[in-house]
Formats: sequence, structure tokens, C-alpha cells
Amino acid sequence: LAGSENGDVIRQLEYRISRLEGVLRLNKMITESGGKIFATNGKRADFDVTQEKCREAGGSIATPRSPGENDAILYFVKSFNTYAYLGIKQSLIPGKFQLLDGAKLSYTNWYLNEPSGKGEE
Repeated sequence: LAGSENGDVIRQLEYRISRLEGVLRLNKMITESGGKIFATNGKRADFDVTQEKCREAGGSIATPRSPGENDAILYFVKSFNTYAYLGIKQSLIPGKFQLLDGAKLSYTNWYLNEPSGKGEE
């Protein structure tokens, strides 16, 4: 495409993306933090189904890496009055947690006396 045509196409795409994001925000389906988009379909599912749906959408289960990202996840918990799965699992050492790929956690915001591995972290 010629330079001006390319610019027009980009502006049209930006406009369409902006409108779609607006609709999703109105329906409490997306929020942002730290340049990342956090999204939900608002449906309950088990961990494996949730992980697969995230993968299908080109993402992964949310793993909070900062207070802002933690708040983005909490937004969905409050909006849908439910729990949220995180991209964190218990390691081979009881009471110790890690990222799904085995990497060490760089951010935590556990409740007092947590994590216990009992779902109330």
C-alpha cells in the first residue's frame, strides 16, 4: 500500500480496536495494567479448561507480577463475585509456590498465614 493508504488502514484498525475494547470494558470483560490486557469470558470452568481457553485466545492464565496486575485480577473477582485461577502452582516443597513453568515467583500478595494450598491464598 502507498504511504497514505497504509496510514488510513492503520487509523481504521485503531478505531475498530478502540470500539471493540470499549464494548468489552462496558461488559466488564477486559481491563488493563502495566501494558497488559486482562480478559475473561465470565464463565466458570476448571483449571485445565481455563488454561486451554487462555491459550486459544493467544494468552495465558493471569499471573500477577505487580500490585496493579493483582488489582486487575481482583477487578474480575469482584465484578463476577467469584474466584480466579492464577498461573501459579504449588512446588514439590509443601507451602512453596512457583509459576506454572517452574520459575520462582517475583511478586506475592498472600493473605496472612498463606499460602496454605487450601484455596484461600
